[in-house]
This record gives sequence, C-alpha cells and structure tokens, in this order.
Amino acid sequence: MTNIKAWIRAARLRTLPLSVSGIVVGTALANFFGFEDTVVFVLALLTTIGFQVTSNFANDYGDGVKGTDNDDRIGPKRALQSGSISRKELKEGIIFSILIDVILVVALVYFAFGFDNMMYPILFLILGATSIWAAIKYTIGSSAYGYRGLGDVFVFLFFGLLAVIGSMVLYTKELNSIAILPAVAIGLLSVGVLNLNNLRDYESDKKSNKNTLIVFMGFKKGKIYHSILVIVAFFSTLVFSIVNLKGGLFFLPLIAFIPVFFHLRRVYATDRYDQIDPELKKLALSTFFLSVLIYISCNIFL
Repeated sequence: MTNIKAWIRAARLRTLPLSVSGIVVGTALANFFGFEDTVVFVLALLTTIGFQVTSNFANDYGDGVKGTDNDDRIGPKRALQSGSISRKELKEGIIFSILIDVILVVALVYFAFGFDNMMYPILFLILGATSIWAAIKYTIGSSAYGYRGLGDVFVFLFFGLLAVIGSMVLYTKELNSIAILPAVAIGLLSVGVLNLNNLRDYESDKKSNKNTLIVFMGFKKGKIYHSILVIVAFFSTLVFSIVNLKGGLFFLPLIAFIPVFFHLRRVYATDRYDQIDPELKKLALSTFFLSVLIYISCNIFL
C-alpha cells in the first residue's frame, strides 16, 4: 500500500464534518423526545464517516479513470490523478472500505433494533446497502448518476432526509414529522456544498462530459440556484425553530446562517471559478455548526 498520507488525502477529511451533520441533527431530535443511546450514536457516526470515505475513494477512482480529473481542474489534485495511489491500490481501498461499511451497518442495526422484530432491521440493512451503492455509483461505471445531473438529488436524499430522519428512527423506532424541516435544511445545504464543487469545476466538467446540473444550467444560473438552496434551508430552519424550540433561545440555530449569508454574497458576486473553492469549506463547516446548534437547542430545554 502507498504511504498513509496519500490515503488520508484520498479520504478528504474536510468532507467529514458535513457528512455527520445529519446524524447530529437526528440524534438531537431523538433527545428532544427523551431517547438516548451512546452506542447507537457512536456507531451511526462511524457508519456515516465510513460511507463518506468510501464515496471519496470511489469519486477519486471514477473521475480519475474517466479523465475528468485533469490539469484543467481547479481543486486539489486527487490521488489517482497525481499518481500518489495507483488504480489497483485505490480499487483495493474501495473494496476494503466497503467491507468496513458492511460491518458497521450490521453492528448499528443490531444495537439499534436487535433481531426480534425484523421489519426495522431488514429496512435499515437495505438502506445501508443502498447507501453503499450510492457512494460508489456517483462517478464509477457507465451509468454513474453524477454524470447525469442527478448528484444533487442523491445528496439531498442521503445527506438530508435519510441521515436526519433515519438516524432519529434508530432511537425512537417511529417516524415523526418534526424531522422533516431540519432534514430539508441539512439536505439543501449539503446540496449547496456539492453545487459549489460543480460551480468550481464547471469548465473542466463541461470538457469532460460530466453533465452536472451546473453544466446543464450554466455558471450564472448555477449561482442563482445556489442562493435558492441556502434561502430555503434558512426558512426551513426558521419555521422549525419557531414551532418546536420553546423558550428564549429558539433563534439559536439561526446564528449558523450569519456566515452562510456572507458566503452567499461572495459566491453571487464572483465570476471566477478559482474563488469558489474556499467557499466549500465555509459552507460545509457552517452546516456542521448548524447541526451542533440544533443539538444544543433540542437538549437545553429538556
């Protein structure tokens, strides 16, 4: 295997805070109703991180093999593109990470539900398998959905709805409509991070026939689309806070949107692709910050 630093870079640690945001929010909502389980929380975090690392390895492999990662790309060089990890090694790394994901999913389902009533275990095992499939198929294969403008839909579903609502059900064993608005907010902000990535790579993706939504709609309309994502996420959080968070600190989650709106102004004002890349980290960390503030808000009034 290649040196550990190359694998750490391939894992793209800066994406991990965003990936766990939905788990933090789902756990917060479960706590709001009096449900707690430290083992489930830790396993849910590890499982989500595992999915994200698998996705990052697979994206590196898929874009590298297809030639999408080339000298035209503005962002950090990928492992396969730079030659720090070979195609064979990266493929082995993907397989290894999938095996870890499977172990984590089975452990999470067991500690959350046991195997007495099989409805929830079977459902969540299927969802786990689907999550692994989605992590791989974003860029790998001739039918990769990331090359057909469907990345935004999958990110919204998996980072938003499934992460928040699914993680809440791990504790509560039942659905509750309270999760919908924060799930929408986290999902839209996660799509926003992907959208920034696609805005940055607009020219190189277009040349490589990676047909993201930004390639379909163009850079300027992509910035308008980005604004809509953020604004709808804000109002989803606002309505959730007003309706559910009683007491004087109901506005606490909204603080996370202060840097987000400054970020939005910078994105909307720029016409340079290279100025987009720094904004990815800002929006990803702001989304994680939002999840932490929702967690505090849901627990401070218990």
